[in-house]
Amino acid sequence: MKNTAMFMVSFTTAFLMVLTALAFTKIGFSWMFCLTVIGQVMVVIMVYKVLRDIYTTDKTFEDFYEDNPIGKQSEIYR
Repeated sequence: MKNTAMFMVSFTTAFLMVLTALAFTKIGFSWMFCLTVIGQVMVVIMVYKVLRDIYTTDKTFEDFYEDNPIGKQSEIYR
């Protein structure tokens, strides 16, 4: 993915983690509500950016997982 999509994923994740930590403090309800709404909007924008990202790969379903390629097992054990 592009850097913009991955940046949005990491920024949204960090924002929501900080928001979760703030829930355990004595922050006002109105602040928590506003930050939660902002977090929900950020999640929607993040999903849109990830889905609209132009990403290509040469992997196929035959490659399965990179650590356990099932399509090429017979080649490995020969």
